Amino acid sequence: MKPIWILVADSSVARIFTAENSASDLIEIETLNHAEALLHEQELVSDEPGRANDGPSGGNHAYTGEVSPKEQEEQNFAKRVVKHLCDELNQNKYERLFIVAAPAFLGSLRNAFTSRVEKQVAYSLGKNVVTQTPQEIRAHLPHSLA
Repeated sequence: MKPIWILVADSSVARIFTAENSASDLIEIETLNHAEALLHEQELVSDEPGRANDGPSGGNHAYTGEVSPKEQEEQNFAKRVVKHLCDELNQNKYERLFIVAAPAFLGSLRNAFTSRVEKQVAYSLGKNVVTQTPQEIRAHLPHSLA
């Protein structure tokens, strides 16, 4: 049986499980944490946005980026998780990948996927179950992980 990995994640933590066979219990093998996701938006920025003057009218307004600092941190963590998955795949640590992630974070993961990691994804579900036990998480996966 080829190695099976299950990634359970949200914007602050990614838990990686393995299953010995397609019907076995999940065994947690690794946890990646991202403490920045727990910070408030104002704690993620060190300064106010740049300011602009509208000219003779005297009105000022702030420049804002398209992505909030919180969203940027989520994207950074997704890239870190995908890089880890890619590195482990290169070492043949797993062949099939099942993902259960908070919906917004699942989107960030998909945006960060390399084509090689994406090919290994056998199943994905947009649901936040990161705090659940391995037995509870197993209930959200297909009966057979084959």
